[in-house]
Amino acid sequence: MSDTSETPLPATPTGPDLEELREEIDELKDQTTEELVSPTPVDLADREPQPEPTDAIGSEDWGDKR
Repeated sequence: MSDTSETPLPATPTGPDLEELREEIDELKDQTTEELVSPTPVDLADREPQPEPTDAIGSEDWGDKR
């Protein structure tokens, strides 16, 4: 049996604390799933090496004359 003395919940809850939760949810929506599952520590992201452009394979001139 259910307890009938409980007051029903409103269809759209309101309150000052819900605004903070909505902001946090919006911030989480902006992150990728990969970042949520496996976040990169901030100090590691700063030390990550940057890739350098390279020549395409076979395009380097070795100066071979045949």
